[in-house]
Amino acid sequence: MPQLFAQVILPLSLHDAFTYRVPESLKEEIGPGKRVIVQFGQKRLYAALVRSVSGSKPENLDNIKEILQVLDEHAIVLPKNFELWDWMATYYCCTLGDVFRAALPTGLKLESKTKVFPTGSEEMMGLSEKEQLMLRAIGDGVNVIADLERKLGTGFSYSTLKSLQEKELVYVEEKIQSKYRARTESFVKLHSSILSEEVLNGKYEVLKRAKKQEALLHHFCARAHVFEDDAKAEISKKELFEGTSFASSHLKALAEKEILVEYQKRVSRLHEELIEQVSLNLLNQYQAAALDEIKHSFESKQVALIHGITASGKTEIYIHLIDEIIKNGKQALYLVPEIALTTQIIQRLKNVFGHKVGIYHSKLNSQERVEIWEKTLLFTKNPTEAYQVILGARSSIFLPFANLGLIIVDEEHENSFKQFDPAPRYHARDMAVILGFQNKAKVLLGSATPSYESYHNAMKGKYGLVNLTQRHSKMELPEVVVADVKRAHKRREMHSILTPQLFELMNDALDKKEQVILFQNRRGYSPFVECFSCGHIPKCTRCDVSLTYHKYKKRLTCHYCGYSVPMPDRCDECGSPEIKTRGFGTEKIEDEIKKLFRNARIARMDLDTTQTKNAFEKIIDNFEKGKTNILVGTQMVTKGLDFEHVNVVGILNADNLLNFPDFRAYERAFQLIMQVAGRAGRKHRRGKVVIQTSQPDHPIFELIRTQDYHEMLKLQLGERQLFKYPPFYRLIKVVVKHKNLETVDRAAKQLADLLKSEKQLIILGPEFPLISRIQLWHQKEIWIKINRKLNPDRIKSIIINAVKNVKAAPDNSNCQIHIDVDPY
Repeated sequence: MPQLFAQVILPLSLHDAFTYRVPESLKEEIGPGKRVIVQFGQKRLYAALVRSVSGSKPENLDNIKEILQVLDEHAIVLPKNFELWDWMATYYCCTLGDVFRAALPTGLKLESKTKVFPTGSEEMMGLSEKEQLMLRAIGDGVNVIADLERKLGTGFSYSTLKSLQEKELVYVEEKIQSKYRARTESFVKLHSSILSEEVLNGKYEVLKRAKKQEALLHHFCARAHVFEDDAKAEISKKELFEGTSFASSHLKALAEKEILVEYQKRVSRLHEELIEQVSLNLLNQYQAAALDEIKHSFESKQVALIHGITASGKTEIYIHLIDEIIKNGKQALYLVPEIALTTQIIQRLKNVFGHKVGIYHSKLNSQERVEIWEKTLLFTKNPTEAYQVILGARSSIFLPFANLGLIIVDEEHENSFKQFDPAPRYHARDMAVILGFQNKAKVLLGSATPSYESYHNAMKGKYGLVNLTQRHSKMELPEVVVADVKRAHKRREMHSILTPQLFELMNDALDKKEQVILFQNRRGYSPFVECFSCGHIPKCTRCDVSLTYHKYKKRLTCHYCGYSVPMPDRCDECGSPEIKTRGFGTEKIEDEIKKLFRNARIARMDLDTTQTKNAFEKIIDNFEKGKTNILVGTQMVTKGLDFEHVNVVGILNADNLLNFPDFRAYERAFQLIMQVAGRAGRKHRRGKVVIQTSQPDHPIFELIRTQDYHEMLKLQLGERQLFKYPPFYRLIKVVVKHKNLETVDRAAKQLADLLKSEKQLIILGPEFPLISRIQLWHQKEIWIKINRKLNPDRIKSIIINAVKNVKAAPDNSNCQIHIDVDPY
């Protein structure tokens, strides 16, 4: 056979695929999309991904390393996946290795660990104390270097390890281990020699003296309905032993007598409960008309945008579209911005589509994510056993869909779809559009407050546009009340953090057994604490931010790096005990509300209360069932959740949303307030929304009160066009980072000067961002505005070359420079 060469992608920040020789023994196994073990560098081993295989040897390459092992029987990545990866790496100015790392679940990514083993020599003479400690630890089974460092602490050093190697007391090895292990369970079945009841009865005769074994066989036959019409071929050992006094030794004895067989069988980690399926809900006349418009739009356009007000029933339209896709034998992807949303929607999807639906997000462990990946991929071979519908967060776009027919992006305006760090810094909504084009799948974007980019594309005719302006069951949109906090404070009318309007509405709702949602976009108890004697505010030692007080932990914590210290009794600067909390987060709101409404059951939904796997489900389930009266939360409570009995929504500090230094501040504030307002009065009677602010005359509140999205859009697009912001101009942000402030200043200036030489670009900066130091890394930003008439690939090439030139300078070698395309 001719020589074969494989081009592989490594899970490292490297742009190119690397060429390896395929040994004779692996030629039958090798193939695109399979993982292989390769050596990269002196010793490191990695699980790389085969991009392509060819018979032509690359030029100028002589010492080509061989592939060491093929890990997969079948490809785990499809050619269509590589198409998306290539597009993403080019558009977002990152490497294929970056995309590889983001795309595959952790359980499918392998790299070697350096391990140290004793040689068996007992020569201990002349060893230093550090050498003896390290040798003992290695002898006790602490073999991974990272574990040795943790165990020995300051007693660990590489020079000590090198000394032990030179004395031939230890040897070092690179070992690669799989992070994914299939879950297995013990099952029991009849031995293959027992083909009739007569043979089985003969076995009972053999067991007459072994009463316990005879009883176990009898119990097995009863549980498995042996030789009956509904006989089971096997039952799990757990099920067999449940509620009995049998032991494994009894089963082992029956196996030795060739009566029963115990064996291991692979089982899924995914919880597949049996749900009685229901038929599709009938659409009302407005939903039916919107569905027809979407289908009509799909006849001429790949992408459609549905602008449907809150509680208009967009989800039911999505379910009807998915139903058609399933009947056509294709797959559907349903993207949501928050894991919290999957809790409610998964139930609705499973009620209709049953086991065809899978869920994919970051709260699943790496083993579960691998199994969902495999069940999605299974559609190529066994569609009935595979997932045909995936509901998931942004990383779901990387799943290996074999026959994708529809992509739905719900709440498409949400910035949770944007990946900020690490690379690739992609936007899942935009990637969904590209994925749709590459797979010839239709893409439906949905929102009550569409992003200006999407609506602008619809206005230009690039996307289809469908409007849904009636709430389901003809419910009115909630009444919006703007409450003046400053005025209430002056008149001493405040009830702790509540204005009189919100307090009275909450009282009324609770008296009527209705529910309340309170929104504050800040977690913790207080954003900062301050000494009232000297004004000192404790700050993070690694970041340029104040520490947030968390009362339940009694600690001050940095929300950027996790740095944490106990709440001090006295000021660190002047020793005064006059330390007071300032401002309020969700934890303080929960505390204050408990004092005001003593009989109410209150829950909080933020990052602190939803860390465990099923925390979302528990909080939402309790609220749905009426076990909770008041739900306090951050952005999590704003995004598409559907609660029947919520009648009052309070936005406790709208000023925080408006006064953020960002060109999108008004757009985001409008979207967020409209979304949280949409949780009120969805089913029974008109809801009420109270917006607490010290700027009641701000024009945005009048637009929110009248819920006039189009007027807001018109005003904002006028400003964007005037000041050259998206959607009229492209934006690219370049971030320069280093632990030395002078290096950041110098490198950022050098980069800005290079970019400013390109006269077609508008360069802003370099300037420090709002938080200029995070985790000891100082940073400066350069913002680049690009006319849409210019060739984006050429501009990106200029930026990449400028970054390379700056990093190549001797003094800048340790600088980190990140390019963020569409940084919003």
